[in-house]
Amino acid sequence: MAAGGGEDQRRRLGRLSALSVYRRAAGTGRRRETPLPAGGKRAKARPRRRGAGSGGPQAEALPPIALPSRVEGDKAQPKRGEARIGGPEPGTPPQTPPQTPPVAAATAGLVEPGKEPTGGPQAKRQRGPASGPASGPASGPASGPASGPASGPASGPASGPASGPASGPASGPASGPASGPAGPRPASGGGSGVVRLLERLGRLEDSRQRAAELFRWLMAPVAPGEFVGRHWERAPLLVRRGDPSYYAGLFSTADFDSALRSGEVHFGTHLDVTSYAEGMRETHNPSGRALPAVVWDFYQNGCSLRLLSPQTFSPTVWHFLSILQEHFGSMVGANTYLTPPGTQGFAPHYDDIEAFVLQLEGKKHWRVYSPRRDAEVLPQFSSPNLTQAELGEPMLETVLEAGDLLYFPRGFIHQGNCLPDAHSLHITVSSYQRNSWGDFLEKLLPAALHMALEEDVEYRQGLPMDYLRYMGVANSDAADARRAAFVEKVQSLVKKLIDYAPIDAAVDQRAKSFLHDCLPPVLTPSEKARSVYGFPARWQDGGPCHVDIVITKDTEVRLLRHGIARLCNEEGGVMLYYTTENSREYHKEEPKFLEIDPEFTDSIEFLLSSYPNHVSVDTLPCETSDDKISLATLLFEKGILTTKKPLLQV
Repeated sequence: MAAGGGEDQRRRLGRLSALSVYRRAAGTGRRRETPLPAGGKRAKARPRRRGAGSGGPQAEALPPIALPSRVEGDKAQPKRGEARIGGPEPGTPPQTPPQTPPVAAATAGLVEPGKEPTGGPQAKRQRGPASGPASGPASGPASGPASGPASGPASGPASGPASGPASGPASGPASGPASGPAGPRPASGGGSGVVRLLERLGRLEDSRQRAAELFRWLMAPVAPGEFVGRHWERAPLLVRRGDPSYYAGLFSTADFDSALRSGEVHFGTHLDVTSYAEGMRETHNPSGRALPAVVWDFYQNGCSLRLLSPQTFSPTVWHFLSILQEHFGSMVGANTYLTPPGTQGFAPHYDDIEAFVLQLEGKKHWRVYSPRRDAEVLPQFSSPNLTQAELGEPMLETVLEAGDLLYFPRGFIHQGNCLPDAHSLHITVSSYQRNSWGDFLEKLLPAALHMALEEDVEYRQGLPMDYLRYMGVANSDAADARRAAFVEKVQSLVKKLIDYAPIDAAVDQRAKSFLHDCLPPVLTPSEKARSVYGFPARWQDGGPCHVDIVITKDTEVRLLRHGIARLCNEEGGVMLYYTTENSREYHKEEPKFLEIDPEFTDSIEFLLSSYPNHVSVDTLPCETSDDKISLATLLFEKGILTTKKPLLQV
């Protein structure tokens, strides 16, 4: 991005602006923040200079969302190992979570600890084939859940940018290409509870409020603050609602069937066929497409079906998760599990994610067990399959029915099986995978050491010539003053390392990873009309018309969503990472970013901090009007900015 002035001025402005991106808290201004190494390809993008235009409508006030008046709960613990997802930031997690937390039951709006346990789900957001022996496709006629009209999105693969409102959740157009099959059609009837909820949330102008309201609805009647204080990363929570229609429209067996009929579901990549009998878990994935005749024959013969990342096929699930991810500040994913009556699909195990099990249809018997040892409290990785002999007594045993919710933290062992009289369909929503303080320090400490080596000669001084003679395990019991001096020196260097830690830059690198994990936003009709995705360029009367995006200094703009973009200072320069061109399929696309000339970083910071307010292009702190218009036009074309009014009325 070029601006007026000589090369020296550009370098000077670049240094000042880049520093402003990583300001330290007041009073700590000791040195610059060192950029962390960046991965991926560089995609230079420089704004074009254009002529003039303007901007769109305000959203209506959100009608109150009806929450359930009663809920029952039992103890619950998280499930582990099959599905993976990113994580939330709803509150400060406890430093030392209890190993055997009490289970809570919510009834009539109250949470009562100490109820007898009852059951537990398999939940995780999974993005890949499950391991286990595979057998060939089952032969025979297909049976299973009736296909019928989808009560959520229905089938029909679609790729490329989603134009027009997103189907399913009364959400509007998808911003950015919805890569992978767009799948299911809108929910039949259009009046499903979740669809109406998402419509109402879309009237809120601030995406942070949308996320907070959706999470409040998900946990109701347990208040979010109470959940975070008593259960998050600590203890399971069972919420009984007595309302089978609470999740209506989110996902159904008809939607499952529609996804299969789209022809885009592949064994291992999108679908796992599993069984668990006599202590043995098996995976029976053939190769190739998951055709309905084969899949339903597996189901009829007692196999469980796990649809990985249903957001790839269901616009409603996509919309639901894309809002929740902003609440957690970490990737939110999902898997759906369809289990035949009287069977179990997975062995007992624990997961590395926070799991929210939403019972959509039928019922399922769950057992949840406390972590067995300190090392399994909030683990970094999922467990292998466990045997019944390794488990002990469950802390929670329950039967989830449609409309109920079961939450359990990572590290809680769980297993679920169907009773003989009903099938089960549940969706596990998961988050906070590898989102701990330790994961953050893995990013921070190497950068701190890099800076210390660069700036402090003490870190570059040589080790004592004879240190191998008195250090090491073989010498650990020796009484030697040189050992004490060596250990003291190491401790001193480690303590001083914090002075070199580029904390803000490390946070930005974590944010960059989160933005790559994110689902692309789902636009409301109003947002679409004011964005590039609703711009009416088309072929008409023998040629293209309405092509020019005309933004002027008076056009009012703002970010499409809070947290949709992040500035990162890296070795290659200042990069703006963004989510609007992400795929619905996990990491199908490389991280999307623009290389920003340093003189434009202050303007981008200004836009990031102004949300949810609109600002006129003329107020951007660029040097010239042409630069202001050029920057706003580039960000509009990438879907990052919307205008207050549609640029063209056609």
